[in-house]
Amino acid sequence: MKHIDETRLESDLTYRFGFLTGFMGFGEAEITAIHGAASHLAPLVPALVDAVYEKLFSYDCTKRHFVPRQAGYEGDLPANLEALSQDHEIVQFRKQHLGRYLESLVTKPYDAKMVTYLDAVGRIHTLKAGSKELNIPLVQMNALMGFVSDALIGTILGLGLDDQTKAVTVRAFGKLLWLQNDLITRHYQANAQPVAG
Repeated sequence: MKHIDETRLESDLTYRFGFLTGFMGFGEAEITAIHGAASHLAPLVPALVDAVYEKLFSYDCTKRHFVPRQAGYEGDLPANLEALSQDHEIVQFRKQHLGRYLESLVTKPYDAKMVTYLDAVGRIHTLKAGSKELNIPLVQMNALMGFVSDALIGTILGLGLDDQTKAVTVRAFGKLLWLQNDLITRHYQANAQPVAG
């Protein structure tokens, strides 16, 4: 039986990631499968990004997060929610970030730098980093991750890969997205409020 220092899981990102990957069985085979999908997925990234933003814009609670200033964005802001279109400069700015994120998942090595990046993806959607005006509720982050997971799996299933490669690739991305989800939700723990009811 392997001993895990549970306190260290909350304070040491590398240790936490090591526990998660070991427990889930996310290793070289999964990384190879993810990187192996890069040439198939890279041309589809713009369509995936558009699908994500169509979904985000179909709910007022998720669309509203594109009205305030985003970290790193210096351009004009939309006057209000109704004035915000997918052609707006702030949305194009965010789409570029999502595209780079998806490309990073399939091209970058899964080293300490990547783990820090995946953790930052979670942190920037809270008050802990990024814009002080941007605080995405966890339920919306979970909904988004579920949508992205389904979109990626649907895309992989449609690539025409042989059955073995398809199965390995889908499972690898499933594990990766659970890793990402943990590195999102951990930043909400300190902000958690008891739910009445």
